[in-house]
Amino acid sequence: MRPSPHRHTPATIDLSAIRYNLITIRDHLKAKGKNPEFWPAVKANAYGHGAVEVSKAIEELVEGYCVSNLDEAIELRDAGIEKEILVLSGIVPNNVDYALDLNLSLTAPSLEWLKLILATDKPVQGLKLHLKVDTGMGRIGVRTAEEANQMVELMDSHGIDFTGVFTHFATADEEAQENFNKQASRFVEIVASLPRRPKYVHSTNSAAALWHDGQVQDIERLGAGLYGINPSNGALELPYELKAAFSLKSEIYHCKEITAGDSVGYGATYKAEENTFIGTIPIGYADGWTRDMQGFKVLVDGKFCEIVGRVSMDQMTVKLDKAYPIGTVVTLIGGDGDKKITADDIAQWRHTINYEVLTLLSDRIYRKYLGK
Repeated sequence: MRPSPHRHTPATIDLSAIRYNLITIRDHLKAKGKNPEFWPAVKANAYGHGAVEVSKAIEELVEGYCVSNLDEAIELRDAGIEKEILVLSGIVPNNVDYALDLNLSLTAPSLEWLKLILATDKPVQGLKLHLKVDTGMGRIGVRTAEEANQMVELMDSHGIDFTGVFTHFATADEEAQENFNKQASRFVEIVASLPRRPKYVHSTNSAAALWHDGQVQDIERLGAGLYGINPSNGALELPYELKAAFSLKSEIYHCKEITAGDSVGYGATYKAEENTFIGTIPIGYADGWTRDMQGFKVLVDGKFCEIVGRVSMDQMTVKLDKAYPIGTVVTLIGGDGDKKITADDIAQWRHTINYEVLTLLSDRIYRKYLGK
């Protein structure tokens, strides 16, 4: 989808805040005696912040990047990013030649997948693989030491570089420790069973780095924390300040007064009880501003204004305290005066998480950047 810079609904990304968050987390880990390489997660368009722009902004501060799939890796290479890239999901085996051509590291999720790679008869010598261990997440990855060792043996026999081994924690962002400790112990057990330790052993995302820094090993896969997002959605207090890098504003592009009894929007779900000023805003569910935002709020002139009527595909309506001129700024995420709306606030309203709020915001929303 093509961005729409001529529609005045931009997201602003503060790249200096992203650099601040990375340096802050790195310095706190160093103070704890940890000095991992940083391979931040720039998957899902850098959590909605812009993968290429974010990657370039922190290139001198990191050793590599983590992406979700092969096409995200190709996007970074096409943009001139030369540092290490780890593809976190298993790719289609027949595409293995891309990894060698572009110097990518791949996730090896199973013995079956590895055999399919070899069955393609494409060159694999020098291919870099990180063996994924499923310690309790229940998605991809090996679950037994036996399968892990068979995979390492097969890699060695075909000249594949067994570069790393890693896992992913399911509950690092929760106060309860039982599941986290079980996963950590299981990972240690399987790594110890391997015929040798690879260059990289890693298990920590942002939540683990923030609240379980003793678990940090060779690579820190910094995700939500990079962007100033609390990975626990506020369930746990951040141990130190991070800066939100994302804000979203729009404007009133139509304002009218309706009379008592008039309805607004599809399904006529809102009816005015008195004469009311209604502002129309150019953002809708096609932009990721979902229909369930009806009843939430935006900021206009430093005041909270309710979203009334169903959110449409391309626009929504808000109840105003007075008539405002076309072009009046509307804040959807961020601050206006002494009030603010955060991704956490929206997530709480939607009964979801802040990650989903930001990653759902579509490419139609134009991104502009500060602090380049």
